[in-house]
Amino acid sequence: MGRDEDTPAHAHGDRHLCDAAVTVYTEALRTGRIPRTALRPAPCLLELALVHPDPQDDQWIRPVPPSAALAHLLQPVIREIHERIRLSAALADSLAPLASVASTDPNLSITVLEGIPLIETAIQNALEGAQEEILTLQPGSSRPADQLRKALERALSTVGRGATLRHIYQHPARYSPTLKTYLAEVPPGHIQVRTIEQTVERLFIFDRTVAFIPANPRRDVALEIRHPALVRYLIQVYEVLWAQATPLTEPLQPAPPGATVTPVQLSIARLLVEGHIDQVVARKLGISVRTCRTHIAKLMQTFNATSRTQLGALLAQSGFADRTPA
Repeated sequence: MGRDEDTPAHAHGDRHLCDAAVTVYTEALRTGRIPRTALRPAPCLLELALVHPDPQDDQWIRPVPPSAALAHLLQPVIREIHERIRLSAALADSLAPLASVASTDPNLSITVLEGIPLIETAIQNALEGAQEEILTLQPGSSRPADQLRKALERALSTVGRGATLRHIYQHPARYSPTLKTYLAEVPPGHIQVRTIEQTVERLFIFDRTVAFIPANPRRDVALEIRHPALVRYLIQVYEVLWAQATPLTEPLQPAPPGATVTPVQLSIARLLVEGHIDQVVARKLGISVRTCRTHIAKLMQTFNATSRTQLGALLAQSGFADRTPA
């Protein structure tokens, strides 16, 4: 509808009514019609097709019901939405045949995830979609209580869908009270846990179709792997470690008769004989350097060693370090 000569334009946006227009439109709805001169302060009512001339007397203006006016104003928007839907469908039809070609490219099956939030979101999405089996490899001897609380919530949701869980930790994790609490809450038969002396970096595998591994030492960059061959290889690595690990329900192999040392100290002895420094030994066993040095002090006391050098020599000569846990 064109602008009437008696209704000059006034400046405001085209997505709302000015105060004057609201007042005039309200009066028109209440009385059924208003004189054309009442539109002078609110010409936008004509521009938005909220009013129209009275067909019996063009000196009067009648209001358009709000529902009818809204339907009229939305018509261009609806047409644009329909057009975008048609465009989306056409693009999908064009690109769908290329999906099989892209899936054969290994480079497109590995996604680099940068930043902890993005990594956690990707893992959470994979976890929520898992229906059969989740395999995890967790280096270290302990996990913060808040992390295990979140892990417990996710585990309960997962087993509720019928999926099973398998976790590999390191031996010192057996003595973690937070881990014991976590395991006590998961229904039996849905989770298996084993521990191992040394392990590789963190690894998550969901339904044998997608795996996640760290891409740097800080673990704030990760790789999301979906290439079938790579996922199969990581599963094989996991199964080898699983076979070597000791079920949590079974005790670790005890120390040899007459030796008052723990299985962890046996592992430390072997690594010391190999020439590793304290920091490396601690990292490999998933314990703190302070804890590692406490165990070394107990080993020195057991072997009556007066120095670290003498301890290493005694361990090597006696063959004691070869007696490591299964």
